[in-house]
Amino acid sequence: MNPQDRSSSHHQIATHSSFFSAANSLTMARLLSAPLLGWSITKGYWWLAAATMCVAIASDVFDGMLARRRNTASAFGGFFDHATDAIFVSTGAWALAAVNLINPWLWPFIGLAFIQYSLDSNSLRGQRLRTSKLGKYNGIGYYALISTAVGCQALASLFALSGTHVPLLYGLLSLLHNAVAMAAWCLLASTVISMLDRLRHLVTQRANGH
Repeated sequence: MNPQDRSSSHHQIATHSSFFSAANSLTMARLLSAPLLGWSITKGYWWLAAATMCVAIASDVFDGMLARRRNTASAFGGFFDHATDAIFVSTGAWALAAVNLINPWLWPFIGLAFIQYSLDSNSLRGQRLRTSKLGKYNGIGYYALISTAVGCQALASLFALSGTHVPLLYGLLSLLHNAVAMAAWCLLASTVISMLDRLRHLVTQRANGH
C-alpha cells in the first residue's frame, strides 16, 4: 500500500454511519497529532515525538477494531482513516527530512501516491479504496521508518543528557541512523513502483474497455 492502502478488503461496510463515531474520533485524534509530530521533530523534542508516535499507532490499531465491532465501518470512514495516515506519515517524513535524517523526496511522494490511490479507487464517489499488497507494505514501512528514526534520536538524547558513553551503544545507534536513511530511499523507490503499478492497472483496464 501506501499508508492509504492498509484497508482490509473483508471489512463489513455499514449502511449508515456517523462521522462522530468512536472510530472516527480516534482517527481524528491521530490527524490532530500530525502537527505536533512535525513540530516536535523539527525542534528536537524527541521524547515528545516518540510519545506522539505511540498515540498515533494505538489510534490506528484501535479505530478499525472499533468500527468493525460497532458495525460503523463505512466507505467514508475508510477514506478518512487512510487520508489521516497519509497526512500523518508525510508530516513525519517531512520533519525528518527538515533535520537531514532522510531524503527530502519521500514525503511529497507519499502525498502524490495517496492522491492517485484515491482517484484510482473513485473514493470521492463513495467507492471503497482499492488496496494493493505493495501499498500495504509501504504503509507499514512509513510508520516503521518514522518510529525507528524518532526512537534512535530519543535514545541518543537520553544518553547525551545522562552523560553515558558506551561505544557499543553509540555504534548501534549510528548503524540504525544509516539504516533509516537507506530505508527512506528504498521506501521512495517502492512508492514510485506502487504508483507505476496502479497506472499500469488503470491503462490495462481502459484498454480492455472496463
